[in-house]
Amino acid sequence: MTTKQQQLDDIQAQLADNNVTPELAKQAQNMVFGEGNPDADIVFVGEAPGRFEDEQGRPFVGASGKFLDELLASIGMNRADVYITSILKYRPPKNRDPLPAEKRASLPYLQAQLEVIRPKIVATLGRHGLNCFLPDLQIGVVHGQPQHYTLESAGGAAADPLVLVILPLFHPAAALYNRSLRQTLIDDFATIPGILAQATKHDTRN
Repeated sequence: MTTKQQQLDDIQAQLADNNVTPELAKQAQNMVFGEGNPDADIVFVGEAPGRFEDEQGRPFVGASGKFLDELLASIGMNRADVYITSILKYRPPKNRDPLPAEKRASLPYLQAQLEVIRPKIVATLGRHGLNCFLPDLQIGVVHGQPQHYTLESAGGAAADPLVLVILPLFHPAAALYNRSLRQTLIDDFATIPGILAQATKHDTRN
């Protein structure tokens, strides 16, 4: 029986073999697939790698990553407890916003990651992450408010759908540029342990 990490490695290999977002892949230094605990209860989803992530092949390693580490520490967690990834797995030129076609091409691989990890909470960092799951919601309105979401399995009708709590959060980078968002993000993060306790209480999975 393959481990969850082996399954994630297989998805990463498929993404490379299928030449997803070839224009981005061509100019990137590294794929930034994601890292962390494959058994995590929480998966953080950003929008795309930046310059430092591209250089190191790891998610959230720049200034926003340092702030994310501080936010995790504020609720008694660290990177070893969670899984961190993004919608796009390659850096867009000049850190531009992901294009709709790039998000559509990348989303099945993010969904596959979630199906393997089976977290209780998906914490979306920024509007792109939120709108990949819940396109009609605005981050400024629903940040910090848990949303229930059913991820239909790519495995077809035979596979159980994955019921998730989506927790919309502002992107840590936004809080670095807009100091007024910093406390908002800290406050929203502080709700995570309670949301996780509730999700665990109502979880019907083994």
